[in-house]
Amino acid sequence: MKLHDFFKSFLEDHVNLNSTRLTLLEDSIVAVENAVRALSWGPKIVSFAPQGSWAHETIIKPQSGQPFDADLLVFVEAKEGWTPKDYVNNLVTELARLPAYEGKVRRFSHCATIEYAGERKIDVAPCVVNRLYDGQYEVCNRSTDEFEASAPLEYTLWVKDKNGVAGGNDLKKVTRLLKYMRDIKGNFTCPSFLLTTLMGLQVYESDRGSAEFADLTTTLKTLVGRLDDWLQARPNVPTVPNPKLLQEDQAIGWGQSQYSNFRDKINLYRGWIDEAYAENDRDESIGKWQRVFGDNFAAGEAKRAAEAVSESATGGGLVRDGHFRDLVEKVKALGPAAVPATLRRLPHVRRPTWRRGSDQYTVKITAELRTGKYGGALRPVRSAEPLQAGHWVSFTAENSMGVRFSDDYKVEWRVTNTDKVAARAGALRGEFYSSDDRSARSEQLSYRGVHFVEAFLVRKRDNRLVGQSEPFYVVIE
Repeated sequence: MKLHDFFKSFLEDHVNLNSTRLTLLEDSIVAVENAVRALSWGPKIVSFAPQGSWAHETIIKPQSGQPFDADLLVFVEAKEGWTPKDYVNNLVTELARLPAYEGKVRRFSHCATIEYAGERKIDVAPCVVNRLYDGQYEVCNRSTDEFEASAPLEYTLWVKDKNGVAGGNDLKKVTRLLKYMRDIKGNFTCPSFLLTTLMGLQVYESDRGSAEFADLTTTLKTLVGRLDDWLQARPNVPTVPNPKLLQEDQAIGWGQSQYSNFRDKINLYRGWIDEAYAENDRDESIGKWQRVFGDNFAAGEAKRAAEAVSESATGGGLVRDGHFRDLVEKVKALGPAAVPATLRRLPHVRRPTWRRGSDQYTVKITAELRTGKYGGALRPVRSAEPLQAGHWVSFTAENSMGVRFSDDYKVEWRVTNTDKVAARAGALRGEFYSSDDRSARSEQLSYRGVHFVEAFLVRKRDNRLVGQSEPFYVVIE
């Protein structure tokens, strides 16, 4: 499902840089421009311009504890006798002398960076114009002491033009979503400028008004699909020319292992996005979108659905007509058949992230009631059998012959709680947990409700999912 409202609030609440921080950034930029204009650092200043994600409007909210940053270009005329390192070194030296920036200025290869107590950073980069001919732009590499050709204004216009073709500012929004996904997952590397180019390359002039860009979610599906196709056709690190400066290869810093990993992850996430988009069940679709973007996507809705499983409201409650106080009472009275199939599709239930293996095995769960985690066994337990809180249950995963799996496999357990008591305790769970002892795991009975445990069989040598049990329902009175 497209879930437009959830994407809108997700962007506003978790992805986009909030207005307070934008105001701080803009105020800081004005102050920096004024400070640089007042410096006696050598070259004549022509103008200033934003660069990078700030200029392209793809800047995102940083992860907790991390600063957000912006790039500011200061265009200057060439100063006779100066080499590239002089522009950066003198800018850093003079900025650092100002009381307002004392202790805040750091020197990097192409810029002076002003750091504001871990909250934000501004990179100020000199760009020399018309040094050899009119219309020439060069940034300064102080490490190599070389001028490097640049096309900052033309590139920004290219990004904006591509965004206009896609329509609805959706290219910018998709780029923000992918940067957010990169940052929260932390399992692939792609610099923001390169990601921006790769996404822009997937938008063609013929796409104006296309149904493939009808809305944000459709645009996301279209662009990630095209990017995956482009990457799969290129097993080795490709050349990615700057579209406005063809001699610049933006992928030059990508090693083969980094590229191969990025290629693999985009292929995986493309499948997840396609599944979430195609899913017709609302709760299942929310859960699948959470697999892509994390728990912050539709978080409030996921909690609401989990704690509402026993509501008896007409026209959709799981407990009908007020005959039962909650779902526990209904299952006690009517047996396992009263457990709704929708329970396992609740949004807060984590969807598997392993790729499926071509071979699949039967996985069954047996369970035993115990006095404690390592206590004595009391008796076997059946799925959906009502149990008292306080005891422990030991779950074991077995094959179709009732035998545990070999050490070639690991068993991961998805443990999910539901209903109001667990929700109020902040214990809805739904995550995956390792086995305590090869293919067994123990859980304490704590919260009234109908909960469930599932076993996932993962082959160790290739980390493929090769088996999944049916849910074992745990009914706690």
